[in-house]
Amino acid sequence: MTQVHSLPAWRHLAPTLTCLLLTLTAGHTRADEVGCVTTAWRFWGANHKVCVDAFRDPQVDGVICHVSQARTGGVSGSLGMAEDPSHFSLSCRQTGPITIPAKLPKNEVVFSEDTSLLFKETRVVRLWDEPRQTLVYLAVSRKIIEGAPAHSLSTVPVMPWR
Repeated sequence: MTQVHSLPAWRHLAPTLTCLLLTLTAGHTRADEVGCVTTAWRFWGANHKVCVDAFRDPQVDGVICHVSQARTGGVSGSLGMAEDPSHFSLSCRQTGPITIPAKLPKNEVVFSEDTSLLFKETRVVRLWDEPRQTLVYLAVSRKIIEGAPAHSLSTVPVMPWR
């Protein structure tokens, strides 16, 4: 007798989901790791830690942001299988002359990083508050299945550089 092996129904969606995830993150800035600090020692696997990354706004020269994020350690964290907690902080500063492009979108993702294997990410969105001449950077934790209210905010007033 021949056995028929069937894959779970969702398995045929894997290539489509992969393409979708790559498309959603295309063009977003990747960060440079500044450093990490251990928050809890783990006997097996990596320690729990908070890491600080730096990234530039891809459309606005003269702005650098730093984001700190909690990262889960242990065996699952070492293997990239753990879901990082939605604990982060954001700070953006003017580091040189700022020139706002003529067609700067009012709302644009400038950074994203996965915080679980598939369905969770930290995303930084730039909002342009034109009446107040201020760039607003909002970091949010996004879950595809259910939302996560965690967020952090930083503003950069557009001022002459001395």
